[in-house]
Amino acid sequence: VQLQASGGGSVQAGGSLTLSCTASGSILIIYDMAWYRQAPGKQRTLVATITLGGSQNYARSVKGRFTISRDNAKNTVYLQMNDLKPEETGVYSCNMKIRSGTGEFRPYWGQGTLVTVSS
Repeated sequence: VQLQASGGGSVQAGGSLTLSCTASGSILIIYDMAWYRQAPGKQRTLVATITLGGSQNYARSVKGRFTISRDNAKNTVYLQMNDLKPEETGVYSCNMKIRSGTGEFRPYWGQGTLVTVSS
């Protein structure tokens, strides 16, 4: 199983970006999907999660501006980010809890995609 993230880039403060992350390989089912951010020199923090049933949770700082969604048919999770702030610069990584074709159940990580927000 592999996760491939895309959609990062450079934007000015107040701009928008949409990230996507697609899982491939021998997958039976994907449970929770999530996005994390690691700002320069800081630890990775949780940005948003979405369950198999579609329930969403967000870090307090992004509520109302970010939207996490998923397309189960495509094994893909999205993060729509609006009104971006310079402090949200960082590497965004996707995480999925997957039961693979071997029966193994564990979290998988994407490679990360860089988002740079300039003031």
